[in-house]
Amino acid sequence: MMMKPKDCNFNYPTMSGETQKWSPNANNDARGLRIAVVVARFNEAITSRLLEGAQKALEGAARVDVSYVPGAFELPFAAKVLARKGSCDAIVALGAVIKGDTPHFEYVAGEAARGLQQVALETGVPVAFGVLTTDTMAQAEARAGGHAGNKGYDAAMTAIEMARFGK
Repeated sequence: MMMKPKDCNFNYPTMSGETQKWSPNANNDARGLRIAVVVARFNEAITSRLLEGAQKALEGAARVDVSYVPGAFELPFAAKVLARKGSCDAIVALGAVIKGDTPHFEYVAGEAARGLQQVALETGVPVAFGVLTTDTMAQAEARAGGHAGNKGYDAAMTAIEMARFGK
């Protein structure tokens, strides 16, 4: 039997409320980039606000293609399809998984994260993780344009930086 180490928190962490600091030395401009954005429709009140933030960060991109999937669990499959097409420099995955009374949250959030990372590693196309994993709707609202910023914007900025990484 596996023993739980003392003072360890095995709860799935919520997306940080910390505001990302973008390097003034990095090229954070989307000009010339082709970005695919895949958005989960589940929790649409939140994901639509994440998309607004992402679109603001991606202004001036050569092309931004937005696709929709039912929920966060479907994001990795869609990201892999988009990456295999070879028509984008990076992918932004947006979703919101809000904890409820069942373990469903852990399965969906964990598999979405694992799957999106796997797509990036297998295809070589950067995939920015813009999936909120929060305990409450209020936390999600705060991270989708509220007092904690807009994590859709942050994910798009990450996609820009990673698309330019090593170029």
